[in-house]
Amino acid sequence: MKRIEIEVMRSSDALKAAVETWHKAKAGKKVTPRLSFGSIKDLFSAITEKRLELLRYVAERQGTLNTRQLAQALGRDYKNIHTDVSALDELGLIEKGEKGVLTVPYDEIVIHAGLTEAA
Repeated sequence: MKRIEIEVMRSSDALKAAVETWHKAKAGKKVTPRLSFGSIKDLFSAITEKRLELLRYVAERQGTLNTRQLAQALGRDYKNIHTDVSALDELGLIEKGEKGVLTVPYDEIVIHAGLTEAA
C-alpha cells in the first residue's frame, strides 16, 4: 500500500523533518512521502472535503477519467473541478497522464495534527 503522510507543523520543524528525510533517502532507507502545512487552516484550505471526495472518486477509477469526465461524473462545474485538480496536482496528490487521464499515486493519506505545540 502506497501512502503519504500529511502533517501540521511549524516551518522550523518541517525543515528539520525534511533534512532527516533527505539523510534517510541518501542512506538508501525507505522514506514515506510527506506534505507539511503550517496550520490546520492551511491544511483545510488546501485539502477540502470536496477535494478529498474527488481524490476518492479518481482512486476508485484509476486512469479512466479526464477532468471534464470527472466534472460530469461528480455533477460539478468544470471550472471548479479544474481548479481542484490543479491544486491537488501541485501537491502531488493527483497526476495527469497522457490525454489528461487522472490517477492518484497513493492508496492512503494519513493526516497528523497535534493538539499541543509539542505534538
